[in-house]
Amino acid sequence: MSSEHSRENTGDTPLRAAGLTRRNLLKSGTAAALLSGAAMMLGRAAAAAEAATSSAVNPGNTGNDPEKSQAPGQPGVDYTPVIAPDTAILPWTVVDGVKVYHLIAEEVRHEFAPGLTATCWGYNGRVHGPLIEAVEGDRVRVYVTNRLGEPTTVHWHGVLLDNGMDGMSGVTQAAIQPGETYRYEWTFRQHGTLMYHPHHDEMTQMAMGMMGLIVVHPRTADGQKIAPKIDRDFALMLSEWRIVPGTARPVPTEMTDFNILTINGRCYPGTAPLVVGTNERVRIRMGNLSAMEHHAMHIHGHAFSMTGTDGGTVAESARHPETTILVPVGSTRDIEFIADRPGDWAFHCHMSHHVMNQMGHGLPNVLGIRTDGLDQRIAKLAPDYMTMGANGGDMGAMMMGVPPNSIPMLGGQGPFGPIGMGGMFTVLKVRDQIGDGKDPGWYQQPAGTGARAATADELRRDGITL
Repeated sequence: MSSEHSRENTGDTPLRAAGLTRRNLLKSGTAAALLSGAAMMLGRAAAAAEAATSSAVNPGNTGNDPEKSQAPGQPGVDYTPVIAPDTAILPWTVVDGVKVYHLIAEEVRHEFAPGLTATCWGYNGRVHGPLIEAVEGDRVRVYVTNRLGEPTTVHWHGVLLDNGMDGMSGVTQAAIQPGETYRYEWTFRQHGTLMYHPHHDEMTQMAMGMMGLIVVHPRTADGQKIAPKIDRDFALMLSEWRIVPGTARPVPTEMTDFNILTINGRCYPGTAPLVVGTNERVRIRMGNLSAMEHHAMHIHGHAFSMTGTDGGTVAESARHPETTILVPVGSTRDIEFIADRPGDWAFHCHMSHHVMNQMGHGLPNVLGIRTDGLDQRIAKLAPDYMTMGANGGDMGAMMMGVPPNSIPMLGGQGPFGPIGMGGMFTVLKVRDQIGDGKDPGWYQQPAGTGARAATADELRRDGITL
């Protein structure tokens, strides 16, 4: 059937439903008026059919998406790829001008740090899932295969798209059953840092590790450059877990006592450093899909400005300098700064219990208690016993033996001794020469620039009495 014939039938339908035909209309005294109305309806029907045909030819031209899709953005040409330490970028192919991705929800064996491995849930063999990278104006198609033992969905957190692609089980779609593959498709009408996660049994699925970041780069006109240029663009997912020492699965029902705090699924000393060159402009994108807690992310030695959220770019007039930024649950924050001070600079959550690992949680408070002779008496029953905490953290003790498949409260060794941090902690490493961008090792401070023990002569000279 021709398109003209289809449109004519479509246009006649309202008239026939009213019991009218063209012949009857011509006989009536109101023929002119009714024919005018019929012509309007026919015109609207023809326009609708033409729009539908156009939409089929150009999938980016949809009723709810006024922005037409553009040629797929290419890494190194249209954007500088983001750096996602300890995770991966989801690969894509182009089919008829559409970027095609494939996410697989499945059980994953994951290492949080050397000595702690757990059976989690994630995507494509990873915790957290691989980062999805695209360009504003890209038409994308994401297939989601469910290899879990229960239904799931994927919600594209912060993405502006048609209602049917939102991924809310029971509201915008049926849940993806085990063994099924669903297709999601939209055109990116925005740029910024976004996220994805299930919206089905999310208490369990997100607590088990099912989440990931989306980075959408801005689209620029031919020859136009985005200023100022970003030299290093990092993407970090913040999350929290409850893993009982000696066990091998997260506790998805935990609501308060999270004892593993992670950056891109790793806790210190398992986190990779952020390696940058001196005087480079650095962007750090942070997404927080923790179950219950915000994270006050603090950087040493530098000040930054917040330049973006999952809602969009922050106007320059609204930016101001900070050294700590609160990343709320369910939000993203982008910060930018110039790395102008060489050295090893801590970057961590400033909530004190977020920079410790399992063995720092649930300990009895023995601070200030006299334990003279206690260890010797208990050692008769438990030879390896050592009272910890009477004089503070007892860092050396905290780094001793722990139950199998568990990690100590604090991190590993640094150039000056044990590092008093664990959990949501990493190191910004600023160097004049960074080579291939891999960990350059610890910074060698120039002579005379480091803190050290004071001498008696110095104390006497400056009038310090001990």
